[in-house]
Amino acid sequence: MNNKSRIESIRNVTLIGSAVNLLLTIAKIIAGIVGKSAAMIADGVHSLSDLVTDIIVLVFIRVSGKERDKNHQYGHGKYETFATMLISFALMIVGIGILLTSSKKVLDSVHGLVLEQPGYIALYAALISIITKEGLFWYTKKIGLKVNSQAMVANAWHHRSDALSSIGAAIGISGAILLGEKWRVLDPIAGIVVSFFILKVAWDIANPSIKELLESSLPEETENDILEVIKNTLGVKGYHNLKTRKIGNIYAIEVHIKVDKELTVESSHQIATQIEKSLRAKLGNQSHIGIHIEPFYEINKN
Repeated sequence: MNNKSRIESIRNVTLIGSAVNLLLTIAKIIAGIVGKSAAMIADGVHSLSDLVTDIIVLVFIRVSGKERDKNHQYGHGKYETFATMLISFALMIVGIGILLTSSKKVLDSVHGLVLEQPGYIALYAALISIITKEGLFWYTKKIGLKVNSQAMVANAWHHRSDALSSIGAAIGISGAILLGEKWRVLDPIAGIVVSFFILKVAWDIANPSIKELLESSLPEETENDILEVIKNTLGVKGYHNLKTRKIGNIYAIEVHIKVDKELTVESSHQIATQIEKSLRAKLGNQSHIGIHIEPFYEINKN
């Protein structure tokens, strides 16, 4: 898939998600107000955060898809990584907000405050949200993996977090409706549990993005694959000084290789070119590869 098709796929899927999130945000908040459900209003705010992250993805993915220019000679891939990190931070804020709000309601209940009983409209809204957002999660994740977009996969998990939030709201609302006054505390308790799921997902998304922005090396397994390609290339006598990093969905690799000192410049260049072709076939045609040629002497044998 070329870069233009990739960006188009991401844009289309994200636009679908945006439309769904807008409708769910309006429906949940109205259902929460009419049904007197604080959990559903909070869930509506969560859907609003999904809409915000959709906008972040649309803006940053468009920038990340731009070709290399004078000021960005390695391309604009880091914009996608930055978008992924922003999504994770948005998830963290949502998780912390739900945790604090739900904890306050539990404390209020412990101190004798009678929580309001929500209406069935809030429960129906929660059930619709669960089905819709879980479907969006699988759809967005599938396309995100297909086009190798971290930001899109991160956004898929944001859809999943909204589904989890709606599950918590549904449990709490149904408990409050069906089990009586003293069980209305189930609503905020479920919210606390869901908030921890959201925070865990947020960290899992943030961690690799932060590492990439800090120029961390590629995983050891990937580096071993790179070295296998180099070692198996005809004419390579040795190698050292491997440096790797990631730029959005693109790999950047630098390495020094040793070749027979009697080889011509042209022959040495052909060996380097073969390594580049093999690595791009394995890691993607957009990979940035820099190979430094050195003469091999027996005393320097690896």
